[in-house]
Amino acid sequence: MSFRAFNPVTDANAKVLRVPPSHVWTDWKQPKRIVCRIPNWVGDVVMATPALRALKKGIPGAELWVEGRPHLNTIIEDLPYVDHFLPDPGKGFANTKARIAQLKEHDFDMAVLFPDSPRSAFGPFMARIPMRVGYSRDLMRRTMLTHRLHPPGEDRRRVPVSMIDRYLVLPRALGLPDDGEQLDVPVSEENRRMVQDQLVAAGVDTDQPMCVVIPGAAFGASKLWPVEHFAATLDRLRDEDGLQAIIPTGPGEQAIAHRIADAMTGQCFPLTDPVFSLGQVAALVERARLVIANDTGPRQFAVAQGIPVVVPIGPTDHRTTHHHLERQRVLIEPVHCRPCCLKKCPTDHRCMTRITPDRALGAAREMMEKFS
Repeated sequence: MSFRAFNPVTDANAKVLRVPPSHVWTDWKQPKRIVCRIPNWVGDVVMATPALRALKKGIPGAELWVEGRPHLNTIIEDLPYVDHFLPDPGKGFANTKARIAQLKEHDFDMAVLFPDSPRSAFGPFMARIPMRVGYSRDLMRRTMLTHRLHPPGEDRRRVPVSMIDRYLVLPRALGLPDDGEQLDVPVSEENRRMVQDQLVAAGVDTDQPMCVVIPGAAFGASKLWPVEHFAATLDRLRDEDGLQAIIPTGPGEQAIAHRIADAMTGQCFPLTDPVFSLGQVAALVERARLVIANDTGPRQFAVAQGIPVVVPIGPTDHRTTHHHLERQRVLIEPVHCRPCCLKKCPTDHRCMTRITPDRALGAAREMMEKFS
C-alpha cells in the first residue's frame, strides 16, 4: 500500500483519505453489538476517538462497546457515541480466562482492534466473535483476524503516520465515512467541581490565568524534559506573563512535581495529595491558559480542548502525533540519534537538554498570542 504525502498547507481543509486502507470490505452483515479494543496508552485512546465516532455514526443501529484497561474508563465513559465500557481483567491465565468469558457473555458480532498486539486479538478469537478486524503484524496475529489490514506504509516499508489516521483506517476499511478528525475528551461536572475544590484548597487564585504542567511520561525517562528547564520557563511565565504554575500528578509523579517546585525561585502549586484521575486532569487542562507537556497522554487533552500546548519531543517519532498543529508547538532538536524510541537515553539526552527554556518560552508566548 502507498499513500500521498500530506501537505499541511494545501491539504489543511481538504476532504481526502490521508491514509487509505489496504482493503475495503462492504459485504459484511450488519452487527447488533460491536466491541472495540482501545489502545493501552492514554494519548492513543484520545487519538482513537475519531475512529470510534466514525464507527458509531456509520453503524448507528449497533451497540458500541469499548474494551480497555479499567482506568481508561474515566476518559471513555462520557463519550456520547460509546454505549458501554468493558474493563480488561488483565494478564495471566485466570484473568485471560475471565476476559474470554466476558467477551462471550455479551455475544458480540464484530471486534475492531486498535492495538497491533497478539494479546488484543486473542480474547475476541477465543470468544469466537464472528468478525475480527485489525492490522496483521505477524503470523500469530494474522491467524486470529478474519479481516486483515496491512499497516500504513510505502514500498513495503512501514511508515509512521498520525495515530488519528492509523485508527481511522479501521472504519474506512469497512466502507464507513469519516466523521472528521476532531479529538474528544468529555469533562464531567463532578470532575470540574473536584478540581475547583483542590485548587482552592491548595491556595490557587482561580480567577488568575494558569499554566498547567505535565512533567511526567509513562513511557520512560527519555521522554522527560529536564526539571531545571521546566522550572526556568515557569518562573518567567509567572514573573513576566502572570501565569500561575499548576502541576497535577498521577500515581508515581509526585516526586518530579516537587522537584520542579523546589527548583523554581517563586511560587508553584504541585497538586500531589490526592493524585488526579485522568478525568480530573482533563478538567484542569480545560481551565488552562497554557499547557506545557512532555509527549504524554494529557498533551492530547489540550489538543482536543483547543488549549494552546507546548511539547518538547525527544526520542519518539513526531510523525505519529503530526496533527492539529495549529493548536500546539512541537519543539524538536535535530540531533542525529533521534528518533531512537529508547526508554532510557544511553548517552547525554541531548535531544531534550538542548531544547532551551528560552525556546519554550518563545513558543508559549506565540501560542498564547494566537489564542488570545
